[in-house]
Amino acid sequence: MKILIIEDEKELVGTIKSFLGSEGFLCETACSYFEAEDSLSAYNYDIIILDLTLPGGDGLDLIKLIKERNKQAGLLIVSAKNSLDDKVKGLDMGADDYITKPFHLAELNSRIKSLARRRHFEGASELIFNEIKINTDSSEAFVNEKIIDLTRKEYEILVYFIVNKNKVITREALAEHVWGDNISCVDNYDFIYSHIKNIRKKIEINNGINYLHNIYGIGYKFSEK
Repeated sequence: MKILIIEDEKELVGTIKSFLGSEGFLCETACSYFEAEDSLSAYNYDIIILDLTLPGGDGLDLIKLIKERNKQAGLLIVSAKNSLDDKVKGLDMGADDYITKPFHLAELNSRIKSLARRRHFEGASELIFNEIKINTDSSEAFVNEKIIDLTRKEYEILVYFIVNKNKVITREALAEHVWGDNISCVDNYDFIYSHIKNIRKKIEINNGINYLHNIYGIGYKFSEK
């Protein structure tokens, strides 16, 4: 799960990023309106945490950009204690939820997971594709009811494929989603092949079917055909 944290309080950004990282989330940060604008224009995210008060511009204007460029992203706005008008405007413009400062990190984590379930997992805590089942709360994967031992990256790749089943996924998109925005600087994406090979092997040794198909010159497709 890839998250963009848009917040100008650098100490708070560091705390949130560290905490969410320990929960298994991949976090990118932007500390000003212009940094956020650049990130939103160039990359896609699953969840965006947006503080409406930013140096360089109005956070409400970023909501318009998010709805244009990151339509699939869940949007959680962060507001000051007495900014009811901003919260209402943000929700009216398409934000999914809000949290008021100061907040507990556990509450933030809970809201993110709830938002992810609504936005990406059809409201459920389990993803099921034939004999494969993913428990998104415990970050566990099962094949024919047997748990399979996936690394964190393998787990994230499998979830990404199931959420995007029947779609062609480029190697670039997969790398960016699982390893972060800076991965675009690498010379090639050969390292992805090793992860895909391991996932296939772990599924097949538990009598699962290989749904991961190579699309020559492009990437992969997770489907029955």
